[in-house]
Amino acid sequence: MKLAKIFAAMVVCAALVLAQGRGPGGQPPDPQTRIQMRVSFLAALLDLTDAQKAAATTIFTDAHTASQTPQSNLKAARQSLSDAVKSNNTGAIDQVSVSIGTLSGQLTAIESKAEAAFYAMLTAAQQAKYDARPHGGPGFGAPGGPGFGGPRGAGFGPARSRDGQTR
Repeated sequence: MKLAKIFAAMVVCAALVLAQGRGPGGQPPDPQTRIQMRVSFLAALLDLTDAQKAAATTIFTDAHTASQTPQSNLKAARQSLSDAVKSNNTGAIDQVSVSIGTLSGQLTAIESKAEAAFYAMLTAAQQAKYDARPHGGPGFGAPGGPGFGGPRGAGFGPARSRDGQTR
């Protein structure tokens, strides 16, 4: 019965996400909309209280804000890498690749800390539901999981196409 309820909630949330689609002009939803979609999904999945919804929104908004500088630096580094590839500058490729790794690590840490803060505020029963979902456990934005936009689907930073370009 509970599994059916969770499945129904996931189907409803998925339908809402698909219905939301892209924003005006075919652009992906803005960060605040993506965060709200994420919190709505989690609220339906975990039966969050209003206080938990507000706290989750704050946690994910703060993480988005913290990700802006590394995300901007990552975009510039990717452009530098593209330039280094085009000019066959192997030294710069090595240097920029290390920088991209560091920036990606910073973004992973920001996302993981937000997940940890969210997970810590859940009740034991909510944590059990969270852990039981497909691709379960902390790391909501893991590849293949139901995250929304941003690196690794976490909802942070601009959406990217398959070729890594910002949309």
